[in-house]
Amino acid sequence: MNKKDGVKKLTVACPRCKIGFDYYSSLFRPFCSERCKLIDFGHWMNETYAVPIKSDSVDEDLENKNEKEDGSEDE
Repeated sequence: MNKKDGVKKLTVACPRCKIGFDYYSSLFRPFCSERCKLIDFGHWMNETYAVPIKSDSVDEDLENKNEKEDGSEDE
């Protein structure tokens, strides 16, 4: 990180296009441009990207919820 004239300057690579840009002067950080930001957002909205979860815990949670709604919970 460089400081020139009291302004922070950090050159990083855009996670989308890999072009280097000044992180602190970008309005779209961590992306270099609005285009890269919107492309990444589109991937999340189309579920191209997803946060990994353990499927077993989700299945168990759904089963427990269904049992409570049906009243078939073991007491």
